[in-house]
Amino acid sequence: MATKLSLVVPCYNEEKTLAGIVDQILKLKSDSLELEIIIVDDCSSDNSRQIAAQLAQIHPEIVLANHQVNQGKGAALRTGFLKASGDYVGIQDADMEYDPQDYLKMLQPMLEDRADVVFGSRYLRPDSRRVLYFWHSWMNKFLTFASNMFTNLDISDMETCYKLFRREVIQQIAPRLKENRFGFEPEVTAYVAEAKVRVYECAIKYNPRSYEEGKKIGWRDGVHALYCIMHYGACNAPVPMQLLLYFFIGAAAALVNLGVFALLLNCSNLTANWAIVISYAASAAANYLLCIAILFRHKARWTTTGELLAYIITLLIMGGVDYLLTLFLIGALKAPLTGKLLASIVGFFGNYLLRKYLVFPMRRK
Repeated sequence: MATKLSLVVPCYNEEKTLAGIVDQILKLKSDSLELEIIIVDDCSSDNSRQIAAQLAQIHPEIVLANHQVNQGKGAALRTGFLKASGDYVGIQDADMEYDPQDYLKMLQPMLEDRADVVFGSRYLRPDSRRVLYFWHSWMNKFLTFASNMFTNLDISDMETCYKLFRREVIQQIAPRLKENRFGFEPEVTAYVAEAKVRVYECAIKYNPRSYEEGKKIGWRDGVHALYCIMHYGACNAPVPMQLLLYFFIGAAAALVNLGVFALLLNCSNLTANWAIVISYAASAAANYLLCIAILFRHKARWTTTGELLAYIITLLIMGGVDYLLTLFLIGALKAPLTGKLLASIVGFFGNYLLRKYLVFPMRRK
């Protein structure tokens, strides 16, 4: 029985290359490999949609999907993943940067039942290649390094287009995907790591386009990808990485506390007591918002009301602990600053643990 490979082709204004990449994909077809080519047109403003329709009339392997509003590559991939019917599902950009023949190599670990997901790496081996942008290449490598720290995967190219999945793996992940643009890469990598599936890498060829030739990714996408690495990966990251992030979150909240306090004292008629209360509330709100934006998944188990109530409880618990422990240490050590420092260290770890296990506990699967 032939293996069926579904390749999702997100397409946005690719009229110059769409027919060419379809021709290359069709060369993969053999007696042992059946193809499904899912072209998802993301509201192209050129003739891409018409070309896709003409290709579908000629080639029964092609399945079409269209977006009425441009949403981005990630959204197009979600649409394609859910339509896929193959045993294995891969991604193929329409811009001719990647060679579909590499999927034959990527399939091998799958067919031998050694892998559930295979990444096609552009950096695994030295080869002849087109020399292009230094900073773009190093941005990819830095983002891969950052992703590995949070996912605990040791991959060499997280940002690669070529990712091959067992269909059941990607169709379980697809409904959770939210990123519409290039944040898809770190997002799906984080979910793959969370699923604890077997991940392999395979060396692939790469012939990158320049920006003048139509490359669409830019530095803003790199910044957003870094955010996505933390947002989707931090909740399952090794504890040292979570503690490091929480340290920066705590530092940012402390700056909010100080800034609001100074602003209220200098720009209002409030007393110092009210300034302390309001600045502390602002700091707690900043801490909460940063936690759900970066470190923990929002509403992982509780309703919004339940989550906020749990957060208020942590504030009361740790506020009481900080107050009593500070008084005890000052009395025991006869050194106010040392006592406060030690109490603050206890408070740091206490706040982290209560947020992790009380405020933002993950659902058991």
